[in-house]
Amino acid sequence: MAVKRWGLVLLMVVAGLASTAMAVEEPAFKEVLHEGDFELRDYPALVAAEVTVAGDQKEAASKGFRLLAGYIFGANKRRQSIAMTAPVAQQAASEKIAMTAPVAQTRSAAGTWVVRFTMPSAWSLQSLPVPDDARVTLRNIEPARFAVLRFSGLAQPGDVEASSNELLALVKSHRLHPIGSVSLAQYNPPWTLWFMRRNEVMVEVDR
Repeated sequence: MAVKRWGLVLLMVVAGLASTAMAVEEPAFKEVLHEGDFELRDYPALVAAEVTVAGDQKEAASKGFRLLAGYIFGANKRRQSIAMTAPVAQQAASEKIAMTAPVAQTRSAAGTWVVRFTMPSAWSLQSLPVPDDARVTLRNIEPARFAVLRFSGLAQPGDVEASSNELLALVKSHRLHPIGSVSLAQYNPPWTLWFMRRNEVMVEVDR
């Protein structure tokens, strides 16, 4: 009976996480190519909030997430809440920031990262409240095409590096030209079971 009970609890947790993920807005895009876990996507113009933080991949993601979450949960001049979106993007601060989706992350040689939340489509740069924390900046992102490779798991640095290398190899094999560095996009809250996590590495490419 105990095994069955724990199995039922696990199913309820999984169902709850799935329904939560479905409720979060993601940036719209046009799918240009889909080959297994590899895609080409055209993203429209977007608006994002971002911060620059130092540390290794995990440390920077945590720092950046806390600052951005503070902004959307009311740490702004109007004390206004803004809906959470997915993914979170992270990218190296020394490179061109090419991520337009989730929370994204990229690293510089000095260990400095830009972490970004894309704002919900209902908001514009003009209508967003001003952040209380000067480290949080708001910006427009131009329309762009991205090559994307999806993978699951905890997005450990070794996994991200391997997926990034695979993505760049696919970009080369499709005779595409990357612009800037690869970004890491993570779509799930930290309590999501590892095998249910959706991660992507993305790089802007020439149209």
